[in-house]
Amino acid sequence: MSRPLIILFVACCLLGFTPKPKIWVAIGDSITYLNDHADETGNRISKGYMTMVTEKLTDLSYINKGFNGWTSGGIAANIDSLGLSKADVYTVFLGTNDWWQGRPIGRLDDYKNKTGNSTVFGSYRIIIDKLKELNKDSRIILITPMQRGDFVYISSMTNNAYGSYKKKNGQSLQAFSQAIISIGKYEKIQVVDLYGKSGIDQKNMVKFKRLKDPVSGKYKNYKYPDFINIPFNPGTDEYPYPKEAIGMTYDGLHPSDKGYQVIADMLFKVLK
Repeated sequence: MSRPLIILFVACCLLGFTPKPKIWVAIGDSITYLNDHADETGNRISKGYMTMVTEKLTDLSYINKGFNGWTSGGIAANIDSLGLSKADVYTVFLGTNDWWQGRPIGRLDDYKNKTGNSTVFGSYRIIIDKLKELNKDSRIILITPMQRGDFVYISSMTNNAYGSYKKKNGQSLQAFSQAIISIGKYEKIQVVDLYGKSGIDQKNMVKFKRLKDPVSGKYKNYKYPDFINIPFNPGTDEYPYPKEAIGMTYDGLHPSDKGYQVIADMLFKVLK
């Protein structure tokens, strides 16, 4: 083969070369799970943060390992049966259910000393150790929980919870976020701080909460913080978040398309 033909052959091979897609395993709770289950949101979202990220990073494909209602303790307890596989990138997006279920945060020493699954610090050590075992060369990124407003599940209003403007079991949600940040600093791995840096807060999670005025009995749209002490009766009241109330979340907890876009943008900056 002549030199010009060799050069042409090599150039064609290079131009036709497609890099092997990188694999991203996203571990999380319902905020991760709903990425692929928009029907369970009453179709109030169109896509989640993983889809949004991989639309920009086309050489990255994701595996959704989100579990509704799960804590870091649940993930740690089942870490060997979740079907986790070797990946190039792992994200761990947990903490909001740990807060609501009143799990003890513990101390960084629980993480350092591998004290087990009785605290959030201990749970994260089990999770991160497993990811390193699967691929010691992978990137691990931690994501803190978002702030959360008054949550009312769209399919069952008896499933509801107050927002992170109050403590649960004597612990603030911010303390869980700070714990995750401290793990990231200790391990020298990146943390996406949704709690402190996303701009998603009590004022923009929903535009209002529609509740009955305790005096007149008529429905009224209450903005934060005015709705905090207004009673909500899931057995008799209407769903308090009509579509026009959607802000960064559609139900006080789970992101709307706008909220997911914020998460995706922050994660994209780290992943790119």
